[in-house]
Amino acid sequence: MEKKIVVIGGGNGSAICLDALKRNADLFDITGVISTADSGGSSGRLRDEFGILPPGDILRAILSLSKYDYQILRQIFYSARFSGAGKLDGHNLGNIFLSLGTKYGGDFLRSLSALAQAVEARGNVYPVTLKPTRLCAELTNGKVIKGEAVIDTPDYNRKFKIKKVWLEPSGKAYEKAVRAIRAADYIILSPGSLYTSLVATLLPNGTKEAVKASKAKLIYVESAYRAEGETGPECLSSLVSELEKYLPRRVDMIIRDAHKLNSAQKKYFQEKKWASLEFDKENLRGRSIKSFSYRDLKGALSPGEISRIFKKILV
Repeated sequence: MEKKIVVIGGGNGSAICLDALKRNADLFDITGVISTADSGGSSGRLRDEFGILPPGDILRAILSLSKYDYQILRQIFYSARFSGAGKLDGHNLGNIFLSLGTKYGGDFLRSLSALAQAVEARGNVYPVTLKPTRLCAELTNGKVIKGEAVIDTPDYNRKFKIKKVWLEPSGKAYEKAVRAIRAADYIILSPGSLYTSLVATLLPNGTKEAVKASKAKLIYVESAYRAEGETGPECLSSLVSELEKYLPRRVDMIIRDAHKLNSAQKKYFQEKKWASLEFDKENLRGRSIKSFSYRDLKGALSPGEISRIFKKILV
């Protein structure tokens, strides 16, 4: 019998986890519950102009579940940006399709379904809420900043850490997303930015309650963080503790990135402005931690390696 797996998050981390799971699609019933708080770049512009949900994170999630190669689809539909095309400049093919499909068909969900059909997605992808929302954060100095993009790429003094985050308006969790979470055997809390990707997906009303009602095991997949990104935790114990403030129960398992970077991979991290979380083992006693190496030759997360880990742990 297929295990019901729900991936919660946004950005590249959730797409990588979905790509990893779809490689064993015969073993898993896969659902992605994806953040809709994105406010920057092409997604933010389309959201503001058309009044639709920002499509970028959901686009990547659908492409990652395609039976076709995700990296090729990602380059065509997401990474390649138009230039010298007037109003289309800075946008990508996928975002334009979802936006115009929504305006033409009158429904964002139908536009998502059409894309999923076209790429033959091996699972379901749901926005966590159908209501446009804005991510807000309070810093340790009391300052409030609003908008996912300015939280993710801060221009304030980095010594001020994020104290708490919330949505304005809070939004109601999408019914099908709630049902998938409640029915799950495992919930994967995806790697990536803690607040702007993962926590943002846990904030709509009804999401936390669905996790509480679910009998699923909660599994957090650890990764590096952006050194110049959101001002969040920089060690694993603090990150997990902060994450659990937005969950109704403890994380059952932590999948830890134990890869030792070689010189070329360290250079790649520097170019990407990534930093590794400190593994403060002494502050994680009593936790179920599974350590693996799941980076590719370049130093990026490897869907192939993560796929093997998921098969080992979830089956």
